[in-house]
Amino acid sequence: MNVTRFNKGIISSSIGSFWWGVLGTYYFQYITFIGTFEVVVHRSIWTCVILIITTTIFKKWHTFKKVILHKSSFFILFITAILIFCNWTVWIYAVATNKIIDASFGYFIFPILSVFFGYIFLKEKLNKKRIISIFLVLISTIYLLFNFSSLPWTGFSVALLWSVYNLLRKKINVETDIGLLVESLFILPLVLIFFYIIIQNNQNDFTFENLSLMSLIMLAGPMTVIPLFLYIKGVELSGLGPSGMIFFITPTSQFLLGFFYYNEDLNFHKLLSFIIIWIAVSIYLKDLYENN
Repeated sequence: MNVTRFNKGIISSSIGSFWWGVLGTYYFQYITFIGTFEVVVHRSIWTCVILIITTTIFKKWHTFKKVILHKSSFFILFITAILIFCNWTVWIYAVATNKIIDASFGYFIFPILSVFFGYIFLKEKLNKKRIISIFLVLISTIYLLFNFSSLPWTGFSVALLWSVYNLLRKKINVETDIGLLVESLFILPLVLIFFYIIIQNNQNDFTFENLSLMSLIMLAGPMTVIPLFLYIKGVELSGLGPSGMIFFITPTSQFLLGFFYYNEDLNFHKLLSFIIIWIAVSIYLKDLYENN
């Protein structure tokens, strides 16, 4: 193993995960005063713009052409475009309504849910420790269902949408940034229609009368793409397993921000379910460590 390459990968994944968990959460929560829907619209538009620029800079249009001409990849990316748009909407709603802790719950269980989906749909093998992790997530879910008043539906939605998204993306061999560009282009006509409706209803905060706010809103693009590039680069350099362990910086940061900075409520039922999930995550991470 190239130690220097591995260390660079760990640093890159760590920065990407920290960016998502802290900077991304703070930024998107900060701009939610313009409205959840408008934030999602601008996140979609400016992510698309940034990816068009990076695809041009890195001369990847030939790769883009190959993807859109491949019928099965094209269709799957249409489905994943819907999933990622829904994921962004739910997550932005969560940070706008002080449900960051609930959303972090989803990102904690997402890797374990992905392992389960891999077993069901991709015939990937499960060892004893991963079965225990899945079982603990199931126990935590059932416990919350019996205490419905505290059910973190935003967390479950984020986990399910993101897991299905990753499952479908695994079925096609498409570079992450090019895949996201195709997805963004699928979403673009829809969000432009939504943007037009926002303007027609005089609810638009994106105006030349407030250039500083315009610039702040446009940051939604790089705030989405930069941590993605950093994390994917980390995966390339250090491997999926180690980067998978590093990813837990994201939900941990979100949880700590929600509880200590935004003073979100954490009742007994949620705390107990989180403890069960943390045990499941610990078992899962130990297994990743031993098999990488």
